[in-house]
Amino acid sequence: MQQWLKISLLVCTFGFLKEIRPSEPFIVDYLAGPWRNLTMDQIIQEAFPIGTYSYLAQLAVIFLVTDFLRYKPIIIVNGAAGIIVWSMLTWTTSLNALKVLEIFYGTYCAAEVAYFSYIYAKVDREHYQKVTSHTRAAIYSGRFFAASLAQLLVYFEAMDYRQLNYLSLAAQISATVWALFLPSVPTSMYFHRRTLSDAGPDSPPVQCTMTDRETKMVDGSEEDRSDDSKPPIVPTAARPVQSSFRSRLNEAFVLLWTHFRISFTNRSVLQWSIWYALAMAGYIQILAYVQALWSSIDETQPAVWNGAVEAAVTLLGAIVSLLAGYLHSGFLKPRTSLLSLALLSFAAGGAMLLATNTGNLIVSYSGYMIFCVLYAFAITVVSAEIAKNISDDCFGLVFGFNTLVALSLQTLLTFSVTDSDGWFALDVFGQFTVFSCYFLVLGGIYTAFLVAEIIGSVIRRSR
Repeated sequence: MQQWLKISLLVCTFGFLKEIRPSEPFIVDYLAGPWRNLTMDQIIQEAFPIGTYSYLAQLAVIFLVTDFLRYKPIIIVNGAAGIIVWSMLTWTTSLNALKVLEIFYGTYCAAEVAYFSYIYAKVDREHYQKVTSHTRAAIYSGRFFAASLAQLLVYFEAMDYRQLNYLSLAAQISATVWALFLPSVPTSMYFHRRTLSDAGPDSPPVQCTMTDRETKMVDGSEEDRSDDSKPPIVPTAARPVQSSFRSRLNEAFVLLWTHFRISFTNRSVLQWSIWYALAMAGYIQILAYVQALWSSIDETQPAVWNGAVEAAVTLLGAIVSLLAGYLHSGFLKPRTSLLSLALLSFAAGGAMLLATNTGNLIVSYSGYMIFCVLYAFAITVVSAEIAKNISDDCFGLVFGFNTLVALSLQTLLTFSVTDSDGWFALDVFGQFTVFSCYFLVLGGIYTAFLVAEIIGSVIRRSR
C-alpha cells in the first residue's frame, strides 16, 4: 500500500470513530428524562449556551496552537475531550456538572480543526483531492452509522437514552487510542515551515489547507482564480535553516497578516465569506437546539425518530453536496449564483418556519430535513466560490476566520434570544421563529447583492 493511502486510512479511521456518537440524536430527551430531571429552560437557556461561548473562546487559540504543535497533539486532545464529555454525560446528574461538561464540549468542537488539517501536512499535493474525499467520507459514514444505530436501538428498545452514552464513550476512547499511533508531522504552515535543509532548493514551499479543501474538488477548476487574490508565498530559501523562536514567531504572524489582507481585500472572497459566516451561524444554532423544538411540539409523544432524521439528513447532505459541485462548475455563473443563494436562503427560512409553526412532529422533521439539504447545497456553492479566489496557502486562514466570525454571530444570537441571562430569553418557539427569520433576512441581503451586481453591469455597459 502506498504511504499516502496508508496515512489517509489511519486518519480517516480516527474520523470515523470520533463521529460514532449514537447518544447525540437523543441528547435533549436524555437530559430532560428521569436520569437527570432537568427542565427544558435549564437545558437550552442555562447549559447549552456555555458550549457556544466555550467553542468561540477556544477556536482562535486552538487554530494557532494546532499549527504550533503540528496537529497530532490536538487530535489527541480532541479525543480526550470527547472522553471527558461523554464520561460526564454518563455518570453525573447535576446542572452544574452539565455546565462544566459544556466547557469541554467547546474544546471538543474547536479541536476538530486538527483532524481536517493534519492530512494535508502528511501527503503530497497531488493526492489532496483524494484524501479530501476520504476524510469527508469518514465523517459522513460515522455520522450515518451512529444515527442509524441509535434509531434501531431505541426503536427496538434494546437500549435507553442513557445507555447510548456508553457506546459514544467507547467510540471516543477508541478514537483517542487510535490517535496515539498516528505519524507525527515534521512541518506546519506558519510556525514550522519547511526549510532548505528539509526539502532541498527545488522543492515547493509547504502549503496548507483545511476543512473546505474539498471545494476545489467539487468546483473542478482553478483557472478562474484572480491573480490579485494569490498571496505571495514566502520563499523558504530566504529564511535561515536555524532561526530563533522569536524570529519564527514574528515570521508566522507576518505571514498570517499577509494572507489575511490579500484574501479579504478580494471583493469576491469577501462577498461569499459574508454568506458563509452568516449562514453557518444560523445553521449551527438550529442544529444545537432543534431537539428542544421537537420535544416541545408534542410533549406527550417522545421524539423517537430523531436518529432516523439525522441519518437521512447526513445521507442527503452528502448527495446534494456532490450534486452542487457538479451543477456549480457546469452551469451556475456569478450572477445566477447570487440569485440561487438568495432563493435558497429564502427557502431555508421558510422551511424552518414550517418546522416551527406546526403541531405535527412529522411536519417539523420534514421542514428541518429540507432546511439541512438546502444548506448543504448552498454551502458547497459558496465554498467553491471562495476556493476559486484564494491561494492554497490561505485555505486554513480564510475558512478558519469565517468560522470564527460565524461563531461570534452565533454567540450573539445565543445571548440575545436563548441565554436566560441574555436580552430576551425567548422560549423555544420564539427562538426558532427568530432563527427562521434570520435566514429570510440573509436572502434579502443577497437579493440586494444581486441587484447591485445587475446595476453595476448596466452602468459598465453604458460606458
